[in-house]
Amino acid sequence: MLCFYPVLGMELRMTTTFPSISISTDRLVMRPFEMADIPAYIEMMNDEAVVAWMDGPNPCTQVDAERWVRRIAPAERTGGQGIALAVTEFLTQRLVGSVRLLNTDWRTRSTEVRYITAPWARGEGYATESVLAIAEWLFRDQGFERIELRTPADNTASQQVAQKLGCISEGVLRNARIARTRTENGTDGGWTDIRTDLIVWGLLPEDLEGVAEQLADAGGYGTYNDWK
Repeated sequence: MLCFYPVLGMELRMTTTFPSISISTDRLVMRPFEMADIPAYIEMMNDEAVVAWMDGPNPCTQVDAERWVRRIAPAERTGGQGIALAVTEFLTQRLVGSVRLLNTDWRTRSTEVRYITAPWARGEGYATESVLAIAEWLFRDQGFERIELRTPADNTASQQVAQKLGCISEGVLRNARIARTRTENGTDGGWTDIRTDLIVWGLLPEDLEGVAEQLADAGGYGTYNDWK
């Protein structure tokens, strides 16, 4: 069951900013970040698998996390660029990841989605579930016509999420993203930047038809390592 709840009584309407929203599925709640999320957010963002593919501060400190929760995440919505939501377990309320819309084009009704799953929540299909929920909300309630995913060429877990959602691979952007890899003294915390190709995936409203039913028939959202 998928539920959408406007926060603070705000109405859903066509604008150039997303509403402050909470989206619930059977297992998850996606909502604006809160100060209580900071400890789990710091732990998630400093996980090696996340550091390798994400372009945030390394290491992520208390100051960085507070800046994200207080300023950056809210400004992405109010400034019209997109929206950043914490993904939490429905029963425990524990932070298990994030889903973020960015590079939103309000004229063409298109946006890019990125997702992270915390190390303690991997293997549960949470990335697929959260992106499916936000895609249904975008297409059904916000009148969007296109969602784009860009996955690093070596990030097979992220590509599996795109495939499960019915995304269509549209091409490769060569040398388009900077990732990170451990240096020779990696045990001491060393990282170095490397360039990587990006696979571009597109998702249109018609691509999503029947996806939820197919996932249910296949036994749910899968048990692969969907950490980004």
